[in-house]
Amino acid sequence: MSFSNLNFLGLDEAGSGFEEAAVAVIPVPYERTVSFRAGCSRGPLAIIQASRSLELYDEEFELRPSDCGIHTAPELECDISPESMTRAVRETCLSAARAGKFVVTLGGEHSVTLGAFSAQKEIHPDVSVLSVDAHCDLRDSYQGSKFSHACVMRRVLETGARVTVAGARSMSSGEAEFARGREGLTVIPARETAGGGGEAVARVVESLGERVYLSIDADGLDPALMPAVGTPEPGGFGWEEITALLAAVFARREVVGMDFVELCPIDGMCAPEVTAARLIQKAIGYKFGGRAAGI
Repeated sequence: MSFSNLNFLGLDEAGSGFEEAAVAVIPVPYERTVSFRAGCSRGPLAIIQASRSLELYDEEFELRPSDCGIHTAPELECDISPESMTRAVRETCLSAARAGKFVVTLGGEHSVTLGAFSAQKEIHPDVSVLSVDAHCDLRDSYQGSKFSHACVMRRVLETGARVTVAGARSMSSGEAEFARGREGLTVIPARETAGGGGEAVARVVESLGERVYLSIDADGLDPALMPAVGTPEPGGFGWEEITALLAAVFARREVVGMDFVELCPIDGMCAPEVTAARLIQKAIGYKFGGRAAGI
């Protein structure tokens, strides 16, 4: 099955036309620089297929987040170099963002974030980045490429944007040295976000600028909840922890765009892609369904 006959949440054409939609979902099944378990190129389609199983109504918001209108674009061409992919993603996301859409990019590997973020940076020069990730992705180069998934936040920092990595629990010694005292960079390890306490959530929010680009790497979640990743790490966000964080960020900051990346589907197991689809639906609800109570 291809993307051409699938819409996120299974919306019919009346609820998914580009002109009337507030949200544009852009699938980017790119997989070129992965370094451990392969399969993230199948992530976008798996998420869109799984989303069709979800109820459109959300009990937290007491409404249907999809009523804002969600358009699912055709998948991007991905048989290209990482540099060319970054440019293609940027151009596609920029076109949608300039049309007033809240752009949700589905990877593919984490390298797709650079293009999607760069589009928002063009429109919002002051945008900061929240990366929910087990890894810091701060290497200058990895396996011969500066556009590797392991380098994406280093490239984002080079644009002058402020970056917060939440839920980190794995980094190289070189990344640790680079991060130490680095202006514009905040790394909040998973041991501090465990439990979803208000203090940790407040620290994440306060580290961000008024406008935020949100990047969620699937391995930022606990592998007990999200085992379908290329580079799993013990620990990470549980469901209540990640939704509490997103509720706070969307309530207290202007989230201008987001992505969900690095899902590697496991044959015979559908829960991970359902979780990913539900989290994206939640994010859309936080964006368009009103502020979460008590935040």
